[in-house]
Amino acid sequence: MTAPPPQDFAFPSRIEGQPLAGKSVLIIVENLPLPFDRRVWQEARTLKAAGATVSIICPTGKGYEKRYEVIDAIHIHRHPLPIEAEGALGFLLEYGAALVWETVLAWRIYFKRGLDIIQGCNPPDLIFLVALPFKLLGVKYIFDHHDINPELYEAKFGTRGFFWKLMGLFEKLTFKTADVSIATNESYRTIALTRGGMAADRVFVVRSGPDLSRLQAVPPVPALKDGKTFLVGYVGVMGEQEGIDLLIDAVEHLVHDMDRRDIRFVLVGGGPSLAKLQADVARRDLGEWIHFTGRAPDQELFEVLSTMDIGVNPDRVNAMNDKSTMNKIMEYMALGKPMVQFDVTEGRFSAQDASLYAKANNPKDFAEKIAELLDDPERRERMGAFGRARVETQLNWNTQVEPLLAAYAKALES
Repeated sequence: MTAPPPQDFAFPSRIEGQPLAGKSVLIIVENLPLPFDRRVWQEARTLKAAGATVSIICPTGKGYEKRYEVIDAIHIHRHPLPIEAEGALGFLLEYGAALVWETVLAWRIYFKRGLDIIQGCNPPDLIFLVALPFKLLGVKYIFDHHDINPELYEAKFGTRGFFWKLMGLFEKLTFKTADVSIATNESYRTIALTRGGMAADRVFVVRSGPDLSRLQAVPPVPALKDGKTFLVGYVGVMGEQEGIDLLIDAVEHLVHDMDRRDIRFVLVGGGPSLAKLQADVARRDLGEWIHFTGRAPDQELFEVLSTMDIGVNPDRVNAMNDKSTMNKIMEYMALGKPMVQFDVTEGRFSAQDASLYAKANNPKDFAEKIAELLDDPERRERMGAFGRARVETQLNWNTQVEPLLAAYAKALES
């Protein structure tokens, strides 16, 4: 399906009234470089369009090695990280190093451009430590709640204990420090109100809606199917909690038990588990049906999204994924692609009739749902059209501009 022309969804280049004119904003992000983090980049560009001077502190990353650059009149300050954390102690080392860099750079920005608001984007729930001394100087702190870290810790390590309790403490302190909290969905808003103890008028839902002026269909690339009839796509992180192992189980069931050798799976993205997942595919002799691209440029991403017949979201059902909104779902819907996923609360809220829902963490049912959808082209067409219309009318980034600016207005008036 070809998406409608993107010109109807132009990104706001200048917001009427310039409500943030004369204000200086600092956004701190630790887990991804900018502008690669699409949600935060959309927020930054929106704040700039509203008249603010916008600075960002983030880590360096592949393709984003410059320590300082200005893009779209936004100042990006990047810092190195000594390790790519995996274990609990590794994360503490990473977070400690990041906090030192963030603190140094924040003071440098303060003396150079001044600061009115700091927006901290988790993980981790430690950025409030950078913001605290600035609050004594009248700077406001907005917490942009991307991940629920106690649940994320349990999903990654399969246990509770000392570090899990520590995550809960950091979360409480983060909410206590914040003047305003931004939630990515209603589940996160509930956490801010209950565990965070925030007042209802200080919590704003700003969803991670796609920018339809950027995310648009390109001509399909038949070679991506590698001679197969169908292409199934996955876009996202290759980590422990993303359920790629369950997807590999599903492909094995399709190929060896259902004799479906007409489907190619292309998985776009990088992450700490990529090498292990590639080795697992090779060990199971599934390389003919599963291809990993690694982290890919936008053009390759758009080619996969435009060529695939359906998308998959194999995030396993757990407390973290049940309450989180996944960007991949929005991207599939923006390109008019139906999908298969496990049945989680926020995944179902986002996709609704654009998705089939497999039994929790059941790769065989997941495989059967994939085959069912691929064998029904009319249903795929209906589901894809529903998803695209939902993004156009309710979930694209332009619908999120108003609540984002309302959050900033509330912080400034407090």
